Amino acid sequence: MTEENNEQELAEFATKLFDLARHGDLTLIEYIKQGVSVDLVNHDGQSFVMLAAYNGHPELVQALVEQGADVNLLNDRKQSPLAGAIFKKEDAVIDALLEAGANPKAGTPNAIDTATMFGREDLLGRFE
Repeated sequence: MTEENNEQELAEFATKLFDLARHGDLTLIEYIKQGVSVDLVNHDGQSFVMLAAYNGHPELVQALVEQGADVNLLNDRKQSPLAGAIFKKEDAVIDALLEAGANPKAGTPNAIDTATMFGREDLLGRFE
């Protein structure tokens, strides 16, 4: 097998993993238990937690946290999973991230600014 084929297979495998996160598929946890980094990021700096949070999968977010995922890992645009969940109005994900210690001051715009921008004043008290 050539190095080019190996790189292509690796890229396809990584794409599969990020798709699992995007779709909330808990199979991802089995790959992490086999050695895939829980904080692996794609070409846009999107972590598994970010993709699961942004796409509304609180169960996967919680499972990733249990595997040691960094809930404050920013993407290449300096966005946090918590701000993404607020933007997408994913209340169960917001709960999971806050329970896991997500920092509402992380990122740009941060979760506090995002909540204010999108009229989610109900969340502001939870960020103190």
